[in-house]
Amino acid sequence: MHIAVIGAGVVGVTTAWALRQRGHTVSVIDPQSSAGMETSKANAGQRSYGYVYPWASPAMIGKALPWLLSADGPLKMKQPPSLSTLRFLWDTWRYARQPGLFESNKVAMLKLAAYSRDCFIDIEQKHPFDFSGGHRGLMELASHAKSQQGLRDNAALLQRLGIEHQMLEPDEVYSVEPGLARNPPILGALRLKDDGTGDCHQFTRALADVCAEQGVTFHYGQSVAEVITEAGKPVALVLTRANEPGAVEQLEADAFVLCAGAASSEVAREFGLKLSLYPVKGYSLTAALTNPDKAPQSTVIDDEFKVVATRLNDRLRVTGFVELADFNRDIPARRLDTLKRATAMRFPGAADLETAEAWTGFRPMTPDGPPAIGKGPADNLFINTAHGTFGWTLSAGSAQIVGQLVDGEPPAVDLGAFRPDRFG
Repeated sequence: MHIAVIGAGVVGVTTAWALRQRGHTVSVIDPQSSAGMETSKANAGQRSYGYVYPWASPAMIGKALPWLLSADGPLKMKQPPSLSTLRFLWDTWRYARQPGLFESNKVAMLKLAAYSRDCFIDIEQKHPFDFSGGHRGLMELASHAKSQQGLRDNAALLQRLGIEHQMLEPDEVYSVEPGLARNPPILGALRLKDDGTGDCHQFTRALADVCAEQGVTFHYGQSVAEVITEAGKPVALVLTRANEPGAVEQLEADAFVLCAGAASSEVAREFGLKLSLYPVKGYSLTAALTNPDKAPQSTVIDDEFKVVATRLNDRLRVTGFVELADFNRDIPARRLDTLKRATAMRFPGAADLETAEAWTGFRPMTPDGPPAIGKGPADNLFINTAHGTFGWTLSAGSAQIVGQLVDGEPPAVDLGAFRPDRFG
């Protein structure tokens, strides 16, 4: 079967790889000049299989206003907010208030993440290319009693699901992460020792090269302008180039997979599907290590600034913020200053932050939180998008699930929480 995959981020490329492994002919379409150039470009670098959760959290409702008012708070919103921002916030509020929904969605996402870990290991064993990755764990710090109780509650859920974890005392934290500053003090941490790291951009490009060697065709610099249908089913895509208005190409296929990240809702409309998602903005700094002994060994999540620090071999990737600003790509200096302060507090002298490479990107977030994975309104349309802040983590698993759906197999994970049609 010839399958057209729309999107060449980490989700699209892993999907193309999974489909090619099953013997399908695959074409990938992306408006960028190469793979992994949008959300996959400079994300947190963490593959946090035991640290995934839905966006619509009841606890977040009470924290939202203080976070917005704090200069260094992790939640920001452009003023005045757009109608799309207000609509997204309203939908988030509705989902957060539904009894039990956050808990059931979190369990579903954790199960998908556990499956994704196995799928990543399979890819790495088959293609041992370098992407600054490893499986040295993730650690979330607790500096206050409230943070510590939150970690204990999370640990209880992980225990129920059989996900290996450790609650660490302060001396154990410093043993695992000797570069962590002793001041300000911490009460402990939750450690997920099998979670992974890696440069998502390096991984995506390397896997795209593998796909190309195996016969996958990449249509870079092209966008979907129109979907041609026959008897209610998509049969072809009309592709255009941004810098060549008259260059139109028609790509026929037997099936289609939507993996277009933050652009997915617009493309979905061409297929007759309503996808509710918002481009949640984040920031990162990537700096060369100046003192490896003072740097994190893997991924450390700070509870004070909600900033993530991840070691990528001889580099440090620092990420933070959830900003609602539509598709505004500005990088205010004050956002970067917060990332620098958070890093200097936990890992002083570890990296040269003043010469760090700054980045901003958009995580495609559904208002309830789980991604959209499953069949579309036509039986030859499949959806695999809107993974929010966990696209890197969930990509390998969701790609395999799409392959199972395409071939008529039962999915490895229950997809009830991920139904693409749940938004109407």
